[in-house]
Amino acid sequence: MSVDLRKKAIGAMIGSALGDAVGELAFRYRQRDALIQAVIRAPMLRYTDDTAMAIGLAESIGKKGDVDPEHIGETFHRNFLAEPWRGYASGPPRIFDMVKRYGITYREAAKSLFRGQGSFGNGAAMRIVPVGIFFHGRPDILEKARLSAEVTHAHPIGKDGAAVQALAIAKALELDPTGPFPLPGFIGLLINAAETSEIRNKMILVKELITKGAKPSEAAREIGQSVAVHESMPFAVYSFLRHPDSYENCLMCAVLNGGDRDTLGAMAGAISGAYLGIDAIPHAWVSKLENRAYIEQLALKLLS
Repeated sequence: MSVDLRKKAIGAMIGSALGDAVGELAFRYRQRDALIQAVIRAPMLRYTDDTAMAIGLAESIGKKGDVDPEHIGETFHRNFLAEPWRGYASGPPRIFDMVKRYGITYREAAKSLFRGQGSFGNGAAMRIVPVGIFFHGRPDILEKARLSAEVTHAHPIGKDGAAVQALAIAKALELDPTGPFPLPGFIGLLINAAETSEIRNKMILVKELITKGAKPSEAAREIGQSVAVHESMPFAVYSFLRHPDSYENCLMCAVLNGGDRDTLGAMAGAISGAYLGIDAIPHAWVSKLENRAYIEQLALKLLS
């Protein structure tokens, strides 16, 4: 391959974590200039539970060499106990408590949520970047992504959103950013990978929005802006496809149009970082990212 996979893997992990941290700031600074100035002024860019769980997933895959749902759950639980202040939603702590209280598996606990339907939120997709790196180029990537999602998100839509996001990262990792971006093939791959009508229809909508040059405000309105994965992950993909050649523009699009800003930043930043590589991400921002060196080490371990 003509691409530098090491720089691209680091770009994916750092791009996601940085998108998470900048997206968190975007809840307070909702104009581009104000947000960039806030990033410049910040002594450190702190990530949320989005990146904390991506780190846990990378740690587990790096240790086990595969997706081991129970080991992933144990890793998530350990990291949560060490840093419960990261901004976790109610789902993971409930699952951790149920596993401890009733002696059931993490997947069993996850399946019991929401009246036995499981969650279809974006929590599995926000953390999926390690799966995209480790399983890139493998035919079982979608299966592995869905399996990793089941630890907390048992609903078919929740698993499907994570799988499509993982595939987007993996494909971006393999593409040469110095050549023309293969838009029809890229979005077509994601459409065909979707198993649920909810994710498939939203990815078709993304294609239509990009093809007609829809503005971000229109795209956000059409796609939706909730924490449901089919109303957030597709907008992250839209943000990348609108700005494939610029990490900064992609990220600003993702986090400045409402919705779950930190998670949108994490998902869009992961794809953009995987495509462009670490060198395309503003160094002044990267240098402020919390635990940057450790995140880079995890990225490289996923390639080894």
